[in-house]
Amino acid sequence: MGEPLTIVLVGAGGYGNFYVEAMLEAEQRDFRVVGVVEPNPAGCRRLDDLMDKNIPFYHTLEDFYAGRRADLAIISSPFQFHASQIIAAVNAGSHVLCEKPLCVTVEEGKAIIAARKKTSKLVAIGYQWSFSRAIQELKKEIISGRLGRPRRLKTMAFWPRDFAYYRRNDWAGRIKDRQGRWVLDSVVSNATAHFLHNMLFLLGPNFGESAFPASLTAELYRANAIENYDTAALRLQTACGTEVMFYATHATLEKVEPVFFFEFEKAVVNYNQNEDRKIKATFTDGKTKVYGDPFAGEENKLWATIAALREGKPVPCGPEAAMPQVVCVNGMQEVGEITPFPPGLIRYRTGDQGEKTGVYVAGLAQDLCGCYEQWKLPAEAGVAWARPGRTKYFAVDLV
Repeated sequence: MGEPLTIVLVGAGGYGNFYVEAMLEAEQRDFRVVGVVEPNPAGCRRLDDLMDKNIPFYHTLEDFYAGRRADLAIISSPFQFHASQIIAAVNAGSHVLCEKPLCVTVEEGKAIIAARKKTSKLVAIGYQWSFSRAIQELKKEIISGRLGRPRRLKTMAFWPRDFAYYRRNDWAGRIKDRQGRWVLDSVVSNATAHFLHNMLFLLGPNFGESAFPASLTAELYRANAIENYDTAALRLQTACGTEVMFYATHATLEKVEPVFFFEFEKAVVNYNQNEDRKIKATFTDGKTKVYGDPFAGEENKLWATIAALREGKPVPCGPEAAMPQVVCVNGMQEVGEITPFPPGLIRYRTGDQGEKTGVYVAGLAQDLCGCYEQWKLPAEAGVAWARPGRTKYFAVDLV
């Protein structure tokens, strides 16, 4: 098997707890954690276990590389740090597995890709659906042509978030953080980023590629007292002419887990996490195929990256495949004027003691579900609170 793979964990609180747990509970230990970069160790749920293993902690990644090296850097820090930390890691000789999103701005994405090419290091981006067996099998069949030409795809996800969500750090819901770094934190760039990325990923013409938008029309809305938007509806056109619709919000009372419908020349593909949690294709000849649950095997991204390093193989989702999501998020900020929901529609969620815990928009889930069914943006569907979005056209060479 060779020497154990040495790993530095960058971020052990928040989502970083997922990687800490996976590493500590792994049955096959052909790796060794040689450092943890975490300025606030108290956020790590398994801190005592890491300390018992005498794993050193560092305040910054630069502190770690000043005296140590690692084969792989696993980065799950706030995403305004992704670009600088990925570049620092590959320049220090480490391969990288970084949590989504790739970065905040298109310029940062280009810098990451340039650094990866210069150093020849592997960089994986942890969109777990892209590493799932169900999505991988579906993508293979799309590429093979079995489903025919993709005509249009749509996805919706409504994930209510309370006041605590926006108070959990000093950059949630912000366009820039207090130090002036771009954050662009939103429902699309953060919590539901997986599901817009997934449609672009599936439309990529080859393994490890995603489709780029040729145009984008966005409607952005806000119910919470935040700087950026908490609700979005958008339409993309890819360079190959496929329409992509996406609806996401943190401001509904009802929670709706991801639902998608993909229309091809020879089949339609459905998924509803609220029901059977299986991706299913129905072909024009009446045959069906079940691809499975895209949420199964959340740890695949970790083990697939380690396997790719040992075997010298590419990963399904690297910087190039993750870049179109960044392009879309940047484009939405450019053309999407944020419209506050009418005050008369704002309602409060309350806790056990009657305290206000969050806000939601009355009827929003029903309105967005109606738009989803019609393949329309809210303004196109005549929703009373909606305002037409502007359209951005993209250059051909985005990377």
